[in-house]
Amino acid sequence: MFLYINYPSWIHEQIFPGVKFLGLLRWYGLMYAFAFITAYYLLKKVFKEGALDSSERKTTEDDIFSFIFTGIIFLLIGARIFSTLIYDTSGLYKSKPWLIFWPFDMNGNFTGLAGMSYHGGFVGGLLGMLVWCKVKKVSFPKWSDAMVCAIPLGYTFGRLGNFLNGELYGRITTMPWGIVFPAAERFSAKLPWVKAFAEKIGMELPVSGLVNLPRHPSQLYEAFFEGIVLWLVIWFCRKHKKFDGMLGAIYAGGYGFVRFFIEYLREPDADLGYRIAKDASAPIYTNTSFLNFSTGQILCFLMMAFAVVYAIVCWRLSKKDK
Repeated sequence: MFLYINYPSWIHEQIFPGVKFLGLLRWYGLMYAFAFITAYYLLKKVFKEGALDSSERKTTEDDIFSFIFTGIIFLLIGARIFSTLIYDTSGLYKSKPWLIFWPFDMNGNFTGLAGMSYHGGFVGGLLGMLVWCKVKKVSFPKWSDAMVCAIPLGYTFGRLGNFLNGELYGRITTMPWGIVFPAAERFSAKLPWVKAFAEKIGMELPVSGLVNLPRHPSQLYEAFFEGIVLWLVIWFCRKHKKFDGMLGAIYAGGYGFVRFFIEYLREPDADLGYRIAKDASAPIYTNTSFLNFSTGQILCFLMMAFAVVYAIVCWRLSKKDK
């Protein structure tokens, strides 16, 4: 009995692989479109509930569209800049920053903006919403609360896009839902620990050569916990919040907390490894210590710290307004 799952061979990055022109359509881009559409309709629902109106100004549907459009533009800019400047170690984008938003590779092939950072998107989207609220002279805490009622469910599609791309997979696992991702690092079939690992999951090893071991589908863990579960919590709390800004704090803190622990199951980028490590030589394909921290965990810790400060500031402002 096999205690693992092979990644479906019919899944490709392109929606229509091998079809001229249509081959440019990718699942990841389609998932982003689904994410934005979902966020827009959820934000409209919050708007219809009257959560965005104030005594000085009545919100319109044009406000909803311009608000989310501004947030998306800033989100994409932030996500791309973080991805190329923080996660890229080649130095290419630092020496040639104009390539950050160039959608072609060095051979002229269309790649889209391959590589986005969630934390960069968070910072960019936050700045975009702040700018819009300042221009429109509306309450940022109130509008950000409305936005986070929509973001997590939209985010779910982004992680599904990562899964369909076969990227951002987790560390090796003997769990029966472990998946063999085609692009994952392979290991020598002669290594004793590889033989012992394969025996546990009923995997037949070649006499020699390299073998691909099953991984945690960390993209699906994130889609469920950082997306669906977090959205349900915020959606339930939206009519019971104690002050404007409370939902935004729940989102930032909740996301940071959940992902911090999922990162122990997700494999860090090979060229980055651990930013802080008890053992600098520890392998990244398995977790050997809870004191080894990835880039994502450090950024998640900063998100949690931001959530606490933001909640305190918004709570104190609410007290002053009364």
